[in-house]
Amino acid sequence: MKNSKKGFTLVEIMIVVVIIGLLAAMAIPAFQKVRASSQDKAVSNNLRQLSAAADQYFLENGVSSVASSLLVGTNSSQYIKQVQTVAGETYTNLSQGSAVTATGVAGARTITYSN
Repeated sequence: MKNSKKGFTLVEIMIVVVIIGLLAAMAIPAFQKVRASSQDKAVSNNLRQLSAAADQYFLENGVSSVASSLLVGTNSSQYIKQVQTVAGETYTNLSQGSAVTATGVAGARTITYSN
């Protein structure tokens, strides 16, 4: 009579767990880097749109500064329908001739756009 033992040994299971852990340890930092890069690009695009809207506002109203909240909204007097925050960032007030800045991007970074 044959004694058949089917299944995995404890050593085999431990090796598989270690391999999965190593793969995860290599993949997670790469994923975080790609995520931060895509957040930075989205915030830069928002800054570009705010800068263009501010330039138009300056030309039409003859002023040299504007709050970003005046540029964003659904009223016909506003230039951008909405700005999606992607990493909890806040946008500063805009002044003519200066760079536009987003602070607190993912709680740590500051991104500046100058045209």
